[in-house]
Amino acid sequence: MTDSNDEPEWLTDTDKDVLRVLGTELVLSPSIIAENTDHSRVSISRRLNTLQAGGLVEKVDRGKYRITYDGFEIVSEPAETPDDISPDE
Repeated sequence: MTDSNDEPEWLTDTDKDVLRVLGTELVLSPSIIAENTDHSRVSISRRLNTLQAGGLVEKVDRGKYRITYDGFEIVSEPAETPDDISPDE
């Protein structure tokens, strides 16, 4: 879907907060996500619907979500490659 360096244009700061919390690889409800961010449960629920439509999270059960591979790619740090390592290391 996306390159790890590219984010969808529609991605908001709230979306990134949701993805970071779900990036723990836990299956969580909107209420639990809201408790771990500065956003309301209603706001989280709305953004989860958008994130699900965008393929960044998936609904695994009634009211429970987890991050997808594409979602994880957005919030994960790029892996260090040999080009990133200086000769002094």
